[in-house]
Amino acid sequence: MNKTNAMRMLDKAKIPYEAKEYIPDEKDLRGVHIAEQIGLPAGQCFKTIVTRGDKTGPVVFCIPADEEIDLKKAAKITGNKKIEPLAVKDLPGLTGYVRGACSPLGMKKKFPTYIDAACRKYEKITVSAGIKGCQLLVNSEQIVSCVQATVCDLTAEK
Repeated sequence: MNKTNAMRMLDKAKIPYEAKEYIPDEKDLRGVHIAEQIGLPAGQCFKTIVTRGDKTGPVVFCIPADEEIDLKKAAKITGNKKIEPLAVKDLPGLTGYVRGACSPLGMKKKFPTYIDAACRKYEKITVSAGIKGCQLLVNSEQIVSCVQATVCDLTAEK
């Protein structure tokens, strides 16, 4: 497998990771489906959601694959009145990634990044490697440090 920007960023920071490959399914890009394929609990596999705040512009969130983001909480935490998911067509130009392969690591620019506090339940979590078909298993605290993320509660109440 070729190195992705996400892998290169971890290599540069000397953060060890394990690439977990899976067979991408264009009909099912859900993180829970990916978690099943790589044999990890959905709560340990984090999906990346890129949004646009009315005051801050682009903001990146990582939450467990089996959760939904609470946009009101997200807006409040980031100092926005309103926050909306970025249109899929705008993802590649802004981040360098496509839907289903967006990683908080190695984006074209550095954006404010927030990772759900559920990451602290696990020593390691996965995030996208930046290509469909690969997740990176990395130490939770090291990824938070690498992307200079704020850890907070981002998910909707069930």
